[in-house]
Amino acid sequence: MNTALESLESVFDRTFAGIEHVRAAFVPQLTPRDVGMITAVSTGIAKVSGLPGVGFEELVKFPGGEYGVAFNVDEDGIGVVLLGEYWHLHAGDEVERTGRVMDVAVGDGLLGRVIDPLGRPLDGNGPVAAGERLPIERPATPIMNRAPVNVPLQTGIKVIDALIPIGRGQRELILGDRQTGKTAIAIDTILNQRGQNVVCVYCAIGQRASAVAKAVAVFREKGAMDYTVVVVTEGNDPPGLAYIAPYASTSIAERFMEAGREVLIIYDDLTQHARAYREISLLLRRPPGREAFPGDIFYIHSRLLERATRLREEHGGGSLTALPIIETEAQNISAYIPTNLISITDGQIYLSPSLFELGVLPAVDVGKSVSRVGGKAQRAAYRAVAGDLKLAYAQFEELEAFARFGARLDEDTRKIIEHGRRIRACLKQSELAPVSVPAQIAVLLALTAELFDPVPIDQMADAEHAVHDAATSIPAEVCARLETAAELNDEDRKTIVEIARKSLARFQPKPEPKPEAKTAVNLKPKAALKEKS
Repeated sequence: MNTALESLESVFDRTFAGIEHVRAAFVPQLTPRDVGMITAVSTGIAKVSGLPGVGFEELVKFPGGEYGVAFNVDEDGIGVVLLGEYWHLHAGDEVERTGRVMDVAVGDGLLGRVIDPLGRPLDGNGPVAAGERLPIERPATPIMNRAPVNVPLQTGIKVIDALIPIGRGQRELILGDRQTGKTAIAIDTILNQRGQNVVCVYCAIGQRASAVAKAVAVFREKGAMDYTVVVVTEGNDPPGLAYIAPYASTSIAERFMEAGREVLIIYDDLTQHARAYREISLLLRRPPGREAFPGDIFYIHSRLLERATRLREEHGGGSLTALPIIETEAQNISAYIPTNLISITDGQIYLSPSLFELGVLPAVDVGKSVSRVGGKAQRAAYRAVAGDLKLAYAQFEELEAFARFGARLDEDTRKIIEHGRRIRACLKQSELAPVSVPAQIAVLLALTAELFDPVPIDQMADAEHAVHDAATSIPAEVCARLETAAELNDEDRKTIVEIARKSLARFQPKPEPKPEAKTAVNLKPKAALKEKS
């Protein structure tokens, strides 16, 4: 009897198990979703209700696969910054929480690619191969994990490397009026990192599509895309994309830095970023402050640039060097956004439109430019000549302004002005033509030794190129010492100066030939001739 009951129970168990299996196969499992509703849509933002549990900067999903970031979290709803096209969104559409913050794809698969801040490819080369994602907003490296800035980042631009040096892990601001060559300096710096084991990230914020296409074409032509990631938002993109672009780019750069690599990031430019944030804030009804910017405009840039640093060896030893770009209006460097960035960064490179109009390119105003860190990272070979050079150039600029009044100048003053003109001519440099360290040292030493002073001013460009060509004959052991932090010894200095002297010999003015001595003719007086006759 017991055996029969047990067998009957097993039959029932198998039957019910089969029924449950069938039900699980045909009845979908219900998972809870947190869904709200759009109450209003305007340019680049949406008002959403019905999501009481959403967090600040949480990612929410809209119909059509578009995303937004929760910015305003109020009692009666949330204000969302849209990260894509919004023309198809309407009041009443569903909005879904994702439960995560905005993140971006990172890794070596991004090298050589052109992407938008969401990680979508823009170069037509297929999907981006990246197996890891990082939040775009991350806390800056703690102070105790940071190392001193003591390794130079060579830009290949003579006036910067010699007079306004940049170290790896530094934040150096590039500012000036529009069309003064700010982007050109950034692009030249990226090109000069070829073979230096430096990864570059170029972040274009609200730029014209033609300008971005030109920059990418230069990178491809010069072979720089092998070590560069380009993150792009164009001028007609939603302001939300322009706002998150520098943060996403910094997370991409930080992934390389944490792997122990040296990284350079360019923000081109943060003026557009500040304007995009102002647009978003005003649309979300945040209280405006000075120049209609919101009160936390300083904080959005400080928390971005604080992420640039150099790590200690026990934390990987990598570095992240930031070169933010800011556009000034009518040379007003004391405006709101420029002064904010000047106080955040470790120095600035100011480009003067008056120098640009004179043809002094790059138009770096040495008097208004400064590097608060890079001198500690500058190579000793530069330090041996840069101090005298900067002093001589400053004296020249002051005397040149004085000489414009038509004052009579003594011989010493004329000599200082002529020497200063040679310095200015040597600091000129063509675009997309970085100069190597040995060639720069050779030119600077020749300037310090006043070898260029006898050269006519109209032949300075040819004379400088002759020194560049001659620098290739500098012995390899001397070039190796130039790359180190060792002091420039007297023997190396004499070797380089002698090479420069020989290359400039043909540019020295030829001495004027002495007038030939006339043959003396003894002419007798007329009276004597008469007597003889």
